[in-house]
Formats: sequence, structure tokens, C-alpha cells
Amino acid sequence: MRLDKLLANSGIGTRSDVRRMIARGLVKVNGTVVVKADFAVSDSDAVECADQAVCSADKLYFLLDKPDEVLTAMEDPRLRNVGDFIPDRLKGRKLAPVGRLDYHTTGALIITNDGTLSHRLQSPKYKIPKVYLVTFIGSAWTAAEVNEVAEGTVLTDKDIPCKTAGAKVFVRDNIHATITLTEGKTHEVRRIFAHYNKEVTALRRISLGDIVIADDDTNTGDMRELTGDEVAKLLTSVGL
Repeated sequence: MRLDKLLANSGIGTRSDVRRMIARGLVKVNGTVVVKADFAVSDSDAVECADQAVCSADKLYFLLDKPDEVLTAMEDPRLRNVGDFIPDRLKGRKLAPVGRLDYHTTGALIITNDGTLSHRLQSPKYKIPKVYLVTFIGSAWTAAEVNEVAEGTVLTDKDIPCKTAGAKVFVRDNIHATITLTEGKTHEVRRIFAHYNKEVTALRRISLGDIVIADDDTNTGDMRELTGDEVAKLLTSVGL
């Protein structure tokens, strides 16, 4: 790939912008200044622009531990949003969150520009398990309720009743439980708990497929690139 095309694809600037940067000697390939825009580079080359590493991969995969009171959107004129956690050097890489977490829900959120993976992770067809840690108040879970949720709960809080896909509830204690879903109806966890007279006071996604994060929220706001092994497992889980 041409050096100017790589830089432009990486969100550094327009093709004209990056050509000027190259001509000014601001770009290095493997530690050596390169001043030719048509210089050929590969994925194995280490490219820097103004002493900042340039990510050359076409597809990027990140894990954000989403904090409370953050909108699952890449931009918003009023509210703090996921886009605020994206480094400037990646702003032009067409990154987007996979699915959504509610404004007050914390935890694992994958951010990628791999549209095929994103679509499949959200599709009920692939039954990707998503585990949520729930803090709640209200009546304790009974064995009958847990079994009913596993068979599918008929939610009646909307004009048209709907039955959820089976979900697994594991009770930790009188105020904590985990619930595993393989689909994503709007506010589904909160609606299931409310159906059984339990109010959710805190909700945190602690895993998505094989991607697992800590139960506690001490690292909310952290974002890291997924490892090659983690990406491979996600791709395999959806047949890619």
C-alpha cells in the first residue's frame, strides 16, 4: 500500500494533508524518514507520523469498560458518549460500538470497524451469551422464577406482550444475581427483574462471548485493544 494512502486511511488527514506531512519529513517508516508519498508499506512496517505510531491494520478491535452515565454513541452534542474515549489518531477509522448498553449500564462494550463481526455478534442467530451482574432490591428469587426465566418470560409491561428467549439466572445472594442473555430486547434485564417484583439498582455487563471483565467497576473508562487470541475467538464464535 502507498504510504499516503495508509496515512489517510488511518485518519491522520486527507490525502493532500498527509502528502504535505510526508514532504516535510514528519513521517518515518521503521525509524527512517520517508519523503515519498508513493513509498510502499506493508502491515509489518512500523509507521510514525509526528512521532506518533500509526495503526496500519484495516480492522480494529477494542474493549471499553463503559462507565455509568455514558451514551452508547460515537457523538452527542450534550451528553458524554463512547466517542469521547476514542483517541484522536483513531477518529477517522469508522469505529462504532457493537450493540448498545443503556446510559446507566456499565461494563464490557466492544468497539470495532469490522461491520460483519458487529452484525453477527448482535444477531440472535449466533446466540452469543452476554452476562450481566445485577444488583437489585425486592423479593428474593425463587426456584420457580428462575426456572420460568429459563423457559422464557412473557413480559406484559408493554401494549403487546412478548416472550423472551430463555435466560439463565444465577442467584449470588439476596441482592446480587447474574443473568445470561443471547438476545437483546430493549431494557430486557430490567424488564425481566421488574416482572418478578425486583428493582434493578445497578447493572454491569461482565462478559460478551469469551470477552470477560472484572465484576467491580474500579476500571470503568479503561479501553484496550483486544488481543489476537480474543479476536480469533470472537470471529470463530460467529462463523468467520
